[in-house]
Amino acid sequence: MANIQTLDPDASPLAYYGSELRRQREAQGLTQPQLGTIIFCTGSLIGQIETTKKIPTRDFSERVDAALVTDGTFSRLVGLVLRSQLPTWFQPYADMEAKAAYISTYQAQLVYGLLQTEEYARAVLATGMPKDLEALVAARMERQRILERERPPLAWAVLDEAVLYRPIGGHEVMRAQLQRLLDYATHRWMRIQVLPFEVGEHASLAGSFTGMRFDDDPDIVYTEDLISGHMTANPETVREGSLRYAHLQATALSVEESVARISRVMEERYGARP
Repeated sequence: MANIQTLDPDASPLAYYGSELRRQREAQGLTQPQLGTIIFCTGSLIGQIETTKKIPTRDFSERVDAALVTDGTFSRLVGLVLRSQLPTWFQPYADMEAKAAYISTYQAQLVYGLLQTEEYARAVLATGMPKDLEALVAARMERQRILERERPPLAWAVLDEAVLYRPIGGHEVMRAQLQRLLDYATHRWMRIQVLPFEVGEHASLAGSFTGMRFDDDPDIVYTEDLISGHMTANPETVREGSLRYAHLQATALSVEESVARISRVMEERYGARP
């Protein structure tokens, strides 16, 4: 039996998506099971998405668009839905990240979020014991779409060598993750450097941070603590962040040397040749 729960489409992007899915489906004269058969899923899943019990994926949305001939409506909506699943404190950063022309990040503990594989991201996000892990994973994967644009932001990531050795998710997940980093070695808009153990003390022992530049907005520096994130456009803070990042880039291995270091760790620690 179809779920007839009343929805307020103004309650959230997810509620609007669900109500619009129900409206479009009923306009086509389809039951939930019938639509499920067409797009290769269960009628129960259709009902759960229509009533905000489940988060739609981009693949689901594209199949719905094709089945209901909606001219990409749900493929456009799903980006807003997934963005809304990010923690409230993180959403302003994600909004700015999506507008950035240049991103520079130093990561002391983990692979940069835009470079994470789905399995690595799932293992990282699970440590926070979230209520809906899969929604957070889908939201993180959605963020990465900015690197697939025709003109993506220029991005530069300096990764502490410790990032390569910390076995997040186990050896198989790490092999795939390091391969993802190597895949970006020839990416036109992304550069990766490794800050090796042998440098000892360096300009950001205090931890990770990210800088962003924009075409029409002031530069920003972003940092995180245990439970929240902090953005500032204070000129002195931005200047200090830029100076520290320049020191990190100068101290880190070159892009070519970093590829060799990642490859070596991948082979020696995780037992697979790239």
